[in-house]
Amino acid sequence: MFELSDRGRGVRKMFDTIAPRYDLLNRLLSLGIDRRWRRFAVGKLEVPAEGRVLDIATGTCDVALEIAARTDSSVLIVGEDFTQGMLVHGQKKLDQSALGRRIMLVNAPCEEIPHPDASFDAVTIAFGIRNVVDREQGLREMVRVLKPGGRAVILEFSNPRSRLFRSLYHFYFCRVLPAIGGLFSQRSAYQYLPDSVLEFPAQETFCTMMTEAGFASVDFTDLTFGISTVYVGDKA
Repeated sequence: MFELSDRGRGVRKMFDTIAPRYDLLNRLLSLGIDRRWRRFAVGKLEVPAEGRVLDIATGTCDVALEIAARTDSSVLIVGEDFTQGMLVHGQKKLDQSALGRRIMLVNAPCEEIPHPDASFDAVTIAFGIRNVVDREQGLREMVRVLKPGGRAVILEFSNPRSRLFRSLYHFYFCRVLPAIGGLFSQRSAYQYLPDSVLEFPAQETFCTMMTEAGFASVDFTDLTFGISTVYVGDKA
């Protein structure tokens, strides 16, 4: 059985703490652009009728609900997160949505997905892969649970390539964002966000990690001047 590291337990505790304000701050701090990013990422999926989709780091179920809205009514979605507090708030949203009946929630880490090999037609993870301590193991698990020909779509924050825009972005991300986040929630959590993004691998490096984990046809698309990136990889 996979055991979380001290860092993993710390990240889980942090997300438990900020769960009640998570959606509000996402909209506020991203000026609502995060919704467009999620829609774009879900648009990269190719899910057949009666298919199954796994949404890792599902949080409060924004991506899971978007998948349900844009796939056939026969498609089933499993939302997985290692933070119980997030799942509690996610379930509240599912209970209020007609689409919620197609979504089942599971409490588990990305490094040990509790499903058999070749269980899913697609896997998604939005703004969660940087919080996976053992990313290589997490990526291998995604490959394992995908059916042959299945697709993984990963949405994550990135560092803009333009030097000028990167400077402006880092000022907002490292100075303004933690201050605003501290007014509504835990300031340290919103200091962790820019710190975790700045240490995340460059796009090409992360694509190499996906390929080494077993993905084929790996590609990426930068969004909003490279603030976020959508990675796509298929299981051969």
